[in-house]
Amino acid sequence: MSLRSRLLRAVRQDTVLAPGDLAPELGLPDADGRVWTLADLGGRPSVIAFYPKDGTPGCTRELCAFRDAPVALAAAQFLAISRDNADSHRAFASQHRLPFPLLADVSGEVSKAYNAMSGLPFMRNNRRITYVIDYRCQVAHIFDPVQVDGHADEILKVLAQLR
Repeated sequence: MSLRSRLLRAVRQDTVLAPGDLAPELGLPDADGRVWTLADLGGRPSVIAFYPKDGTPGCTRELCAFRDAPVALAAAQFLAISRDNADSHRAFASQHRLPFPLLADVSGEVSKAYNAMSGLPFMRNNRRITYVIDYRCQVAHIFDPVQVDGHADEILKVLAQLR
């Protein structure tokens, strides 16, 4: 195991949220300035994926896999959140034709509420963690840690169980 992996494991907090908990409020803007709240999830299953940074290889692979996922994922509301600003999100979404909202959590408050902060004081980025939220806005499933490859397929299996 690399030194970086050991450091990340040592400082990672245990997930504060658990299945059955009410999802924390969002209140974050997307690239167009629309502020998203839990009420916008529309009483349908939703996926909230936290990721480190726009344009990095792993994040690009992960979000493009969500873009290319079957229609079953499109039936859920999908939101991706990083600490990047709206301008960065706009460019990233345009470059990769991402059809879902990228929310800007510049302050990190929502990321903290969802235990998505990197855990290392010198890192400003989120870590990869994904929440599946049910139609009552309760946490149905938490993917932590997230493996980029195959993650969209894992989410599809959980969404199928919610139907």
